[in-house]
Formats: sequence, C-alpha cells, structure tokens
Amino acid sequence: MKNLDTIFHNQPVVPIAMINDIQDGLKLATILIREELPILEVTFRTKEASDILKAIKDHYPDLTVGAGTVLNAEQAKIAFTSDADFLVAPGCNPRTIQTAQDLGMPILPGVNNPSAIEMALNYNVTTMKFFPAEISGGIPMIKALMAPYQDIHFIPTGGINNENFQSYLATERVIACGMSWMVDKKLIEAGNWDEITRRVRLIKEMLKQ
Repeated sequence: MKNLDTIFHNQPVVPIAMINDIQDGLKLATILIREELPILEVTFRTKEASDILKAIKDHYPDLTVGAGTVLNAEQAKIAFTSDADFLVAPGCNPRTIQTAQDLGMPILPGVNNPSAIEMALNYNVTTMKFFPAEISGGIPMIKALMAPYQDIHFIPTGGINNENFQSYLATERVIACGMSWMVDKKLIEAGNWDEITRRVRLIKEMLKQ
C-alpha cells in the first residue's frame, strides 16, 4: 500500500472526477496515462463509483486511484475492496479515519478549522485536505491555520483551477492540489475528451513553469 508522501511527491495535481459509467472511467484513465498524469480521484457520489474505480485499477494497475467523498466507515471498506490507493473525505469523521487506519489505507480527512485539525492529529494524521478551499478563506486561511500547527501539510480542494493552483502550490507545506476543473463532470458526460485532454496538457505545461 502506497503512503501519502509517495503518492503526492511526483503528482502535485490530482484530477477529481465524478463518473457515472465504467467506459467513461476507462477513457479518462487512458488519457491520464497517455498524458503522463497517472493519478485520479474518483468521487463516491454515484452508485457506480466503486465498480468504476475497480475497473480502472484492473485495467491500469499503475494508475494511482483514490476514492473521494468517503463519508463513513462503510464507504471506506467498499473503497478498500475496490482496490483504492487512498481515501479522501470531505470532513473529519473519527470512525472513518479509524476504519481507514485499521485497513492500512492512507486517508486525507477534510479540515478547514482548528477543531477539525486537532481531531485529525488525534489519529496521527498530519496530511489533510483543506476543503472547501476557496470559500474557506483560500491561501490566507491556510497560512493562518499552519502558523500554530507546524507539522501539518495541506492538499487544498474546492475552487481550484488553472488560474489559482500555482499560487496554492507555492504556499509553504501545500504538497498538492485537488482539481475537478480538468475533468469537469459536464465534459465527461458530453464525451468531450478533446477538451479534457487540452486541460490536462495545460496543467502539465504549467507545472513545468
């Protein structure tokens, strides 16, 4: 099982996709592999999500695939059996964190305030999802929260796009960003793979700057 440092060391931008169809998931995975952005978060916001994640891992075992929007312990268990590489939660649910740790699964709990951060720290979790990033105060809020908590790292998600992700990544102890902009649900549903490819390539080029 990969750890979070390994996962995000070379992949500082994580596409976050809401997918309804296995074939769409496989097509998206093909694009990410081809464009050398071998990481994806599949949100557990559709009933097909676990099957889609499993199909992607079966076809592309080298693609790092996380299960997103994991709300409870049961979903954490389903993600584990679907071969997810890591879990992402919108909040900081102690039972979800404990279940993930019992399963040996890396988890990013969602935080945007000191109480949630301290809850995560109670479970020795030091890398957290800062969510929803933009409406929670963005970079100024991240800096304010990091001041008293010297050992934590953030992965901001929510409102991150091609216009602001570089500023987030330039912030101390921000190790990656989650971004649905690249793989927008409407583009997936419309089968607009050319635009998705264009956006992935744009982000890849901007990462080189």
